[in-house]
Amino acid sequence: MIKRSLEVGTSVLASTLAAWRGTMTQRPAERLPQKPLELYEFEACPHCRLVREALTELDLDALIYPCPKGGKRFRSRVQTLGGKQQYPFLVDPNTGARLYEAADIVAYLGKTYGGPVRKPQGLRRRLVLAGSMAATAARSWRGPRGLSMRASKAPKKPLELYSFESSPYSRLARETLCELELPYLLRNTGKARMSDMGPPSFRDRLFKGPKDTSRNRKALHERTGQVQVPYLIDPNTGVEMYESEAIVGYLDRTYAG
Repeated sequence: MIKRSLEVGTSVLASTLAAWRGTMTQRPAERLPQKPLELYEFEACPHCRLVREALTELDLDALIYPCPKGGKRFRSRVQTLGGKQQYPFLVDPNTGARLYEAADIVAYLGKTYGGPVRKPQGLRRRLVLAGSMAATAARSWRGPRGLSMRASKAPKKPLELYSFESSPYSRLARETLCELELPYLLRNTGKARMSDMGPPSFRDRLFKGPKDTSRNRKALHERTGQVQVPYLIDPNTGVEMYESEAIVGYLDRTYAG
């Protein structure tokens, strides 16, 4: 119980230090890519976090290829595609674009898909990056989470995760997916209205608002009858589940080792 409380508490702290960016999807992208964007990154990387925040805010999904330190599955692919191992690395199969540098990727996403995000510059860029670095430090109480590779069995098909970047519970699931080098389709499920704020039981009782306020919140509600993240779908086993603790346990039992 103490370990679990520390995991959740430090994840909440990480979101707070990052100013809860990557929570809201109030002004989604005007256009959706026909094919999923491909993002090579690792969860603990402060620069990668900035791209994931933008993806949530733009309501864009992405196929995540985790590249933790020591990773063997996807790091060589980044070298082949881009010429160097640097993260984040975005591949857009819709346009052929391949980009390094978080600020450039964020600017590209806004320009290409018509979103409101802009490339952070000057003092704002330094403050945003400092907050992201502090968020990584907050998740290092027993070694940086989402940083280093752990041995695992590769799935035949990518998994699927409904999540939004600042969600403290979703972060726990994403860290495990990253450490185990498990590719997954990230279904960004950002909050679109103030009635979406708060834990599901509190939110639904207090606000009694619609649950389908954004594209993926609607899809999740249609699939399960509720909106709560993280929600994991594993097409390799047919398993679908809520609750970060259960998801982390499932991933370790099924793929670790």
